Amino acid sequence: MKALITKKLGMTSIIIEDGTLVPVTLLDVIGNFVVGKRTADKDGYEATIVGAGKAKKPSKPLRGMIKNNDNHYPAIIKEFKLSESETELNVGDKLSADVFSVGELVSVSGTSKGKGWAGTIKRHNFHRGRKTHGGRSYRRVGSIGSMYPQHILKGKKMSGRMGHAAVTTHNLKIALVDAQAGVIGVVGAVPGPKRSTVLIKGVK
Repeated sequence: MKALITKKLGMTSIIIEDGTLVPVTLLDVIGNFVVGKRTADKDGYEATIVGAGKAKKPSKPLRGMIKNNDNHYPAIIKEFKLSESETELNVGDKLSADVFSVGELVSVSGTSKGKGWAGTIKRHNFHRGRKTHGGRSYRRVGSIGSMYPQHILKGKKMSGRMGHAAVTTHNLKIALVDAQAGVIGVVGAVPGPKRSTVLIKGVK
């Protein structure tokens, strides 16, 4: 199974074989192991439940999951849907960084940085109003509705919370795999701040 729960360490740059300097995001593989499995007979689909990290004080749902070989509960639990050819893993099996190889394409999912409440110029790239000839609407939204249907339509671009949303970036290339240190390097930027949880999954 080519899917892991990782923690974002930060960005750096490395020199690849052709001498090019490439920006890389480093991801820490935090002790992944198989917690459970979904089967087609019981659940209607095939999937693997993966746990990662170590919970200091596990919650009630976590206490219902199995412990790993080091006798501790996972801090994070995620479910990855699998194809019929990816069901060879058993409960308790450990997953390391070497499930991926250099040059592979992956999809990376995380929660983007929260920017707080933002106006339409910062949030949606609206134009600023004029600052001459008596114009006083520098950063206001402007017209937000029409005479009909006499209410603001759902989905209208307005001020609001910016960031802190689930983001998935597809087709990123793996540039570095260090199984001993448990680190994977992905070319380019990965959504989320440092120390945030990032899911990495192979592209079929």
